[in-house]
Parts: sequence; structure tokens; C-alpha cells
Amino acid sequence: MARFVIARTTPLSPDAAWRRLTDWAAHAAYVPLTTITVTTPPPTREGTTFVARTGLGRLAFDDVMRVVRWEPPDATGASAVGRCRLVKQGRVVTGWAEVEVGARDGGCRVVWRGEVHPRSVPGAFRAVVAGSARWLYGRILDGLLAR
Repeated sequence: MARFVIARTTPLSPDAAWRRLTDWAAHAAYVPLTTITVTTPPPTREGTTFVARTGLGRLAFDDVMRVVRWEPPDATGASAVGRCRLVKQGRVVTGWAEVEVGARDGGCRVVWRGEVHPRSVPGAFRAVVAGSARWLYGRILDGLLAR
């Protein structure tokens, strides 16, 4: 497994950042060759599932994710912290991701932690996988927080 941690600060309120970061379909705009389909009815909660399909035609794979922790920040509390944990349940990529959003100096701080394990990649490439994950999830965070 390759672990990574990414942190960003933003002038957005924790509630606004949370809504952007948990708009699962919006993530696809920042992941090359990917579409995302939420497979459970709204609203998002524990048990929500979605599928990120990455690739072209027959050369594609599904990254199936399930929300296993759902604690949105309190929209009225300046010191509120929101936490969400996803578990990757695909056949090609497994692992987890945690997003934490908390108030900080007129905005908020976002921390995204994760662990990814592409099943066909040997452990010797763990550093390459972790670096790629940091780049990709950093791109997603930057894009979603800026829109």
C-alpha cells in the first residue's frame, strides 16, 4: 500500500469546502479519462457508493468507492470539523481515503489522507504510486476548492 497526505488552506467556510469536496461527480473534471457515477440515491451518507470509471473503451477499469464515515461540519459552528472516509472496493485498486475539513483563520484547512493499492503493481513501486496519488488528489483538491 502507498500512503499519502495532502493539506490545503482555503478562504472557503468549512461547510462550503465540504460541499465541493463531497460532490463526487465533480471530481471527474480533474481526473484524466474518468467519469464518475453515484450509484445510490442522494443525499450522501454512510453507505453511499460511487464508481469512477477510468480509461478508454475496453481499456478501462472501475474504482468502486463506499462512504463508511460521514460527519459533515456544522454549518453554523466556526470551529466545526467534518470528516468523511471512503473505502475503495474495486478489483483493480483498493485502499481508503479520508477527508477532514476544519475552520482556520477566516477559512478552513483541508487534509486528505489515503492509502492506495493497485493490485497489479509490485510493492517496490510504492513510492511511485504514492507520488502519483499525491499529484492526482492534489489536483482534485485544488480544482474543487477553486471552482
